[in-house]
This record gives sequence, structure tokens and C-alpha cells, in this order.
Amino acid sequence: MGIRTYRPITPGTRQASVADFAEITKDKPEKSLTGHKHNRTGRNNRGIVTSRHRGGGHKRLYREIDFRRDKRDIPAKVAAIEYDPNRNARIALLFYQDGEKRYILAPANIKIGTTVIAGNNDIPFEIGNAMPLGMIPLGTEVHNVELVAGKGGQMVRAAGASAQVVAKEGNYVTLRLPSKEVRMVRKECYATLGKVGNVDDRNLTLGKAGRTRHLGKRPHVRGSVMNPVDHPHGGGEGRAPIGRSGPRTPWGKPALGMKTRNKKKRSSSLIVRRRTK
Repeated sequence: MGIRTYRPITPGTRQASVADFAEITKDKPEKSLTGHKHNRTGRNNRGIVTSRHRGGGHKRLYREIDFRRDKRDIPAKVAAIEYDPNRNARIALLFYQDGEKRYILAPANIKIGTTVIAGNNDIPFEIGNAMPLGMIPLGTEVHNVELVAGKGGQMVRAAGASAQVVAKEGNYVTLRLPSKEVRMVRKECYATLGKVGNVDDRNLTLGKAGRTRHLGKRPHVRGSVMNPVDHPHGGGEGRAPIGRSGPRTPWGKPALGMKTRNKKKRSSSLIVRRRTK
């Protein structure tokens, strides 16, 4: 993937950069693997806003991604690399030998015509192949990692992300995640070899507010410019300090650095080292 910049003809193009989409080989998605997904725009079943600053955005067609990789011991050929508006990674269209078609997350540096396979019997250690963590050698980069065997990959799915296998002991494999957290996962859980493609996505610059709105994100108003009735930081004359010992949410709870993970969560015993941020 490369990055393309614009001539600074307008304020919006002065800072903006976009992907060059050089790796994309097919414009339209596979119709049998698409479906419509209702956009909830941050509202619950009663229509109440429970997650602010969401809504609008460009209309999207959902692509059904095979996160489970449960079609075992049947080779598939990479037929195309496609764009997916629902994620920052690219997706790869697979043609299986039995005629079935599926989408997977496109690993970095995968080529058209490459054969990939998932299973636990003599699977080669090549990019795009999926196998249980217990079979993967130490030091290997993996992505699309399962937390519960058979549930499908839930971790390490963003563009350019990869986890590293650092240890094995008993029924658990220890992974170093992209957040630098070190965590144990059951050895039966599947993972895909390699890192997720579209690595340069993190280097893109939106350049203008309109591109943020296209992504379905609405404006975020600072609490310090609100009235006291609307936010704990509000009120005062001019640029007043927040008037509290630390920043607060609109509902008075500690914000910006306060840990929000449930201390009673059962999986906490599997975390060897917490993430740094």
C-alpha cells in the first residue's frame, strides 16, 4: 500500500492523504457474501442515545468475513484483494476447491493465486494459513486470534496489527498483543499466520471534518465550553479551569486515564502483564 497526497488547492486537500489502493484487484464485492447491516447510530432498543457522537456516514454494504476459519483441510486460492468499508483492513476473496467462496482478512504481502489452508494436520507455516496456537512456533506473528475455541477471531484484526507467540506452557499459549499486553490463550484457539495488511493506514491524514463525518462520527464538543448545567467542566468567565481535582465525564465520573475494566472479570487471571496505556 502507498499513500497519495493532493496538491494544496483547497484547505481540505492541503493536509489530506489517501491510500493509493494499488493492492485492490476487484471493484465490486462478491454478491453472495454481502448483506445489509442496520446502523444503530449509538442508540439502544428504545432509541435512547447511549454512545454519543455517532450517526450519519456513508451508506455501507456489509461483507461477511470468515473469522472462524472452520473450513478445515480444504485448500483455497486467493482470487482477489478487495476494499471493505466496514474496517480499515483489506479483505481477500478465497475460492475453495469444493467451489465455496469466502472472505478473510487479507494478510500483509499476500499475492493473488496464493494457496491458503486451515487445519491442524501438517499445515505449512505460510502467511494466510490458520491453525491452533499450540502448533505455531515461538516468535511467530499471528492475527485474527480466537479467545474461545470455535467462536472465531476476536483479537488482532485491525490494519497492520499482529501478535507474537512468546511462550507455551501446559494448555495455554502466551501472546504479546499489539497493545503490549501479554496474555495467555488456550492452545486450541485458532490464529492466522502473518500480520494484517494495509499497514500504512495509520499514516493517513483525513485533512478535513467532512471525511470524519463520512466515517459516521459526529462532532465532539468540549465540556469546558458548555454551561454548568450541561457538564462539570462548564461555566466560568473566559477560559476557566475545570475547577476539580481531575477531569470528569458529563456525568461526573473520573475521565481521561481512569481504568474502566471490571476488576471481577474472570479473564483477568490470564493477563500476565497489563498494557502500557
